[in-house]
Amino acid sequence: MRHRLLDSPHPATRLLALYPVLATLSPDALTTLTRTAQRIELAAGTMVFDEHHACHGFPFVLAGGIRVVKAAPNGRELPLYRVLPGETCVITSSCLLGHTDYNARGITEDETELLLLPRESFETLLAQQPFRAFVFQLFSDRVADLMQLIEEVAFHKLDQRLAAQLLGRGRLVHATHQQLADELGSVREFVSRLLKGFAAQGLVALGREQIEILDPAGLRSLAHDPR
Repeated sequence: MRHRLLDSPHPATRLLALYPVLATLSPDALTTLTRTAQRIELAAGTMVFDEHHACHGFPFVLAGGIRVVKAAPNGRELPLYRVLPGETCVITSSCLLGHTDYNARGITEDETELLLLPRESFETLLAQQPFRAFVFQLFSDRVADLMQLIEEVAFHKLDQRLAAQLLGRGRLVHATHQQLADELGSVREFVSRLLKGFAAQGLVALGREQIEILDPAGLRSLAHDPR
């Protein structure tokens, strides 16, 4: 992990392009942000934060992305959401606002560059209405996403969710069974068993770290089966 102060205009320019709401801040507030934010570069697979860790700042993602998951004691992970450039992390916001530790885990998916705004600067910027509105709009959007995830887990069977997951990714889906299981919050053995069943029905053909979609209409029918 490498930390650098935001000491050149290039990251600041990209920050404003990705997060245009920041351009509406007062000059003093924008100066506070650019002077105190730290530029951090992380390799793929780096743990950005973990459960029970203290939250030290508010991240603005400039490149790459962070996968946010809820981990179980047995090692299983339930994916919650991804934080991509131009987005930010609602769990981090909640921790900063509530002065609590993290209750989830964040891991970089690729080489990731972000600007970390210290807690004190975050609280200063919350006094600015545009930034406050941005943070609470984020809460609204993420809560809607999480409610959809809860609905899928609670009311849709795993085979339906897997069928829906395979659709819309092209004829060839480049993913391992473990990666698909992680995205579904399941385990590899269940996903592999279902994929073999899909193959027996002629819906897909299984290859090494790839799945060929043979019958998208059949997968779509399965995904939307009311049962």
